[in-house]
Amino acid sequence: MTDERAERYRAIAARDARFDGQFVTAVRTTGIYCRPSCPARTPKPENVTFYLTSAAAHDAGFRACKRCLPEATPGTPAWDVRRDAAGRAMRLVADGVVDREGVAGLAARLGYSPRHLHRVLRTELGAGPLTLARAQRAQTARTLLTGTDLPVADVAFAAGFGSIRQLNDTVRAVFATTPTELRRRRPAPVGTATAGDRVHLDLTLPVREPFDAAGTVAYLAARAVAGVETASLDGPTARYARTLHLPHGPGAVAVTAGPPVGPGRLAAHLELSSWQDVATAVARLRRLLDLDADPVAVDTALADDPVLAPSVAARPGARVPGAVDAHEIVVRACVGQQISVAAARTHLDRLTSAAGTPYPSTIDGLDRLFPTAAQVAADDGTHLALPARQRRTVVDTARALADGTLTVDVGADTADLRAALEARHGIGTWTSGYVALRVLGDPDVWLDGDAALRAGARALGLPDDASLAARADRWAPWRSYAARHVWQAAAPRSGRNTP
Repeated sequence: MTDERAERYRAIAARDARFDGQFVTAVRTTGIYCRPSCPARTPKPENVTFYLTSAAAHDAGFRACKRCLPEATPGTPAWDVRRDAAGRAMRLVADGVVDREGVAGLAARLGYSPRHLHRVLRTELGAGPLTLARAQRAQTARTLLTGTDLPVADVAFAAGFGSIRQLNDTVRAVFATTPTELRRRRPAPVGTATAGDRVHLDLTLPVREPFDAAGTVAYLAARAVAGVETASLDGPTARYARTLHLPHGPGAVAVTAGPPVGPGRLAAHLELSSWQDVATAVARLRRLLDLDADPVAVDTALADDPVLAPSVAARPGARVPGAVDAHEIVVRACVGQQISVAAARTHLDRLTSAAGTPYPSTIDGLDRLFPTAAQVAADDGTHLALPARQRRTVVDTARALADGTLTVDVGADTADLRAALEARHGIGTWTSGYVALRVLGDPDVWLDGDAALRAGARALGLPDDASLAARADRWAPWRSYAARHVWQAAAPRSGRNTP
């Protein structure tokens, strides 16, 4: 038995929930696959095959366990850690690219032919892109069937299926049951789903514990753009809401963590223009809040350093917030470089008020969409009270995003993305690193020279000069998370841009 296989077998023998969502266990004698924490009797080692994705288990002829519901887990953190084609592809599949653009579109974004991409994914993940997308649709369908009272026909289209028959066939293949029977056995209270001019949907989202909801929402609150975002902390309860640009029209989302939702879950309210955007909205929300991270692995590694150990103990489960819109993060980064968080927020408020599209949301405090790259370019820096060179950087970069000269999305290669950004006039390593951290969810970014990190280093008794980056190497491959703790030490005294 290999070391990796032995580790996974120990995890299922211990029913260790920390590994849920990171792999599935397929049992030859029963023909089913389970999450690692499944309460069923542990199978013999010779009868077990481990798969990185449920799609690979589907492809191999296994069906999902009806007892542990392996699809109802947080996602794997591997897709942010892995920088290869498989990891990049999985981020794009989760965002719905295969459903919208087909396998050819996915392959084009990654720079491969469809045939070569299929070979790569089969080799690395055990399933091709169509199977991976089908598993994504099955997961969305299961969530809607068991968590809402949405009619089955609407579930089919919200999950990305072309017909009710496709939904029925997939549910039978994956879960060995019918949609109606799956709904009848739902383990959780039913959320609400209503339609009209807009779709309104209440869901609960699984999150891998521990989860520093207060710290995550506080980070977003400090950067919240008026009309686009709202955030509040009420004791142990954290709330965040924002508007969204989605493939089939504008929308908004509001999330609540803490009481009364309970541990391991977030309550989410979606307001959408189309049922077809349900899966994409959920995937983007999960990326924004970093819900699929492995906090135990991160905290264990960082707590080994006595400098960070007190902060890790005080704020377990710290997250690195991601993005719901890659172009938005690029604009934010270009506006915010070399100025304070508060100043950047003021500039972005002004820009959004002038150039953003009005959106009268039913969620309090939301009335506008963050301006698209084309809208920022059309504004031509008129509403940015920045130095002329920085305004030109913002406008030129927005124009490049709008016309496709510069491509920034969740499927980008980290090194290629940073090189493309730094090749542009006025963009340096801080900005490219910030974009990689927020858009790609890169867990190992260190923003060398960041003022708040240097202030935090001084507070922690670390060097605040050029040697700080070398000291940070000890925290690899979790430097993005380490930066959150170092910044926290500087928070009372510094408002500079931080990771």
